[in-house]
Amino acid sequence: MDYVKPNQVVDSLAAAGVAKSRLSISNILIKAILAGVFLGYATTLAFSASVQTGLDIVGAVLFPAGFVMVLLLNLELVTGAFAVLPLSRFRKQITTTAVAYNLTWSFIGNLVGGIIYAALYVIYITHFGHVDESLIIQKVITVAESKTLDYKAYGMDGMSVVLVKALLCNFMVALGVVMNATSTSTIGKIAAMWLPIMIFFAQGFEHAVVNMFVIPAGMMLGADISMADWWIWNQIPVTVGNFISGCIFVGLALHVVSRNNKKKN
Repeated sequence: MDYVKPNQVVDSLAAAGVAKSRLSISNILIKAILAGVFLGYATTLAFSASVQTGLDIVGAVLFPAGFVMVLLLNLELVTGAFAVLPLSRFRKQITTTAVAYNLTWSFIGNLVGGIIYAALYVIYITHFGHVDESLIIQKVITVAESKTLDYKAYGMDGMSVVLVKALLCNFMVALGVVMNATSTSTIGKIAAMWLPIMIFFAQGFEHAVVNMFVIPAGMMLGADISMADWWIWNQIPVTVGNFISGCIFVGLALHVVSRNNKKKN
């Protein structure tokens, strides 16, 4: 049987957090840049499927492909690390400084990867600036503006909504990382990861790393979004919400449950 029991899953995740905390800056950056690029690929795949079929759910079914590549290659995705590293910290296997070290450089690398892919993708869909109207261009612009200007229009209520959507998102993304550890077979890992990632994307929740591609790409394509709109009305609150969700809903919850189970045994 390739199924891994829950307590073993938590143990392996805590060990992974320790390993992440010991990576060099160059390793973190390279792995995080690749992760940012792969999620950009997955996002444009989802957008293309949505535009071609007229059904957003089709894009949601396909999007997890990028996440699967990131996890199978053991790359650095900051939103997944929001659960794994705090779990190791709760077990007192690493320091708070070590947690901040990995998260900081992973965030930077994911951001660089997202922007690199955004620039390359914009060159492709605009034919190097010769095309400014198409269904996919409008899709990217519309999504980018909905992730910033829509929240801004509602003021603090909008800020509350974006924070809640970020909480809901990373509960599933961090769970996807957990599900990766529930199987020892590649097929088992893929199937287990696919479910929570499809759930978050299908409902339009807010993921910090996906937005590192979508919003810059929208801005490059002419979306009416300022740098302040991007960071104040999306990137910062989404990152905070993703962290709280991964750390508390997944990292801390699994730590407590695993500890209680071991006490009973």
